[in-house]
Amino acid sequence: MKITDLKCAIMGGAPIIRITTDVGIDGYGQAEFYKSYLKPHVLFYRDMIIGLDPTNVEAVMQRIRRMGAFKPWGAAVSAIEVALWDIAGKAAGLPIYKLLGGKVRDKVRTYITTNRYPMPTQTPAEYVENVLKIREWPEQFTIFKQPISFHSPMAITTPNYSYGERRPWGVHSNRGVMTAQGMTHTVACVAAMKEALGDSIGLALDCGPGFMPQDAVRFAQACEPYNLLWLEDMLSGDYTPFVTADQYRDVKNKTSTPLHTGEQMYLRQNFMELIEKRAVDVIGPDPLDVGGIAELKWICEYADMHGIMMAPHGTGNGLIGLAALVQVCATLPDNFIAFEYPKANHPWWYEIIDGLPDQIVKESFVDVWDKPGLGISFRVNAAKKYLEAGDERFFD
Repeated sequence: MKITDLKCAIMGGAPIIRITTDVGIDGYGQAEFYKSYLKPHVLFYRDMIIGLDPTNVEAVMQRIRRMGAFKPWGAAVSAIEVALWDIAGKAAGLPIYKLLGGKVRDKVRTYITTNRYPMPTQTPAEYVENVLKIREWPEQFTIFKQPISFHSPMAITTPNYSYGERRPWGVHSNRGVMTAQGMTHTVACVAAMKEALGDSIGLALDCGPGFMPQDAVRFAQACEPYNLLWLEDMLSGDYTPFVTADQYRDVKNKTSTPLHTGEQMYLRQNFMELIEKRAVDVIGPDPLDVGGIAELKWICEYADMHGIMMAPHGTGNGLIGLAALVQVCATLPDNFIAFEYPKANHPWWYEIIDGLPDQIVKESFVDVWDKPGLGISFRVNAAKKYLEAGDERFFD
């Protein structure tokens, strides 16, 4: 079997890739739906993989892996890796999890990121209203992750929040020393949510990047009474191309509140310092940014050896990303907590994909399906109308 083409189309903002072969088996992958600009980056790798056997996943990845980087520039490589596993599974007639060593669980827990309703003033009352609405969803999620502080509009909309400059541009660009007023307000929002949810729902916070280390210590210590699952990306994280392991370790050693980071990181080598120094309690690589699903599995196993938990990122990964997360998370060791549930950014996605359960999440779990490869496929005739101009031949 040989790769005959690598294609990329933008559907609803998401770069969708298709790898074709000379035996008629195709594989699909995707990047987050925020990253439509990645199409030329995906196609950059085309000539590097044409003619190779896609079922030799590692051999193909050795050709392109070194050409990626921290988020968002590892996404193209990661999407290709997922598509290769899709082909390998289909060729073998097996779900991907079988090719990764087999599943250790029949269903995988997922958590919900709760920025699903407008919160224009970022007050404790709005935070409570938001989480109580989501608590009534039929999926019955048992873990909520709430964006807050520098990972939310709070840093801009709350008067006198920090001594830093207000930056309305960029991705999570606000950073600075917090005022006493800003710190008190943030802790009040946490306390209000926790009181409303009680102990039956785990609460995690997506916090930055943006905290200074001293403020991170104060905030983490103030959160200790609330038994949070983790504080995510306080110092560095989303769209920052470095790790700051020593700073995270210094904060971690001064609090019992678990710290989390890793969604922006690319490849296992960049997790070594974070894991070996035990700088955080939880890591959260995204399979569509870290280099793929096999890369994530290796990192999870290495983290388990060091007593570090795993909660993979995935909110913008769409339905192909959801399938990839289900397959790999079924194989992870017991340090796995839950994966971040990917949302489809348009309702029509559920009308053009076959293979997903009628209700995907039940009581916070997704049942692991057994169909070959990713176990999903496009309803091509229905999907074609969502292709952008210039991509009309994507499914041909």
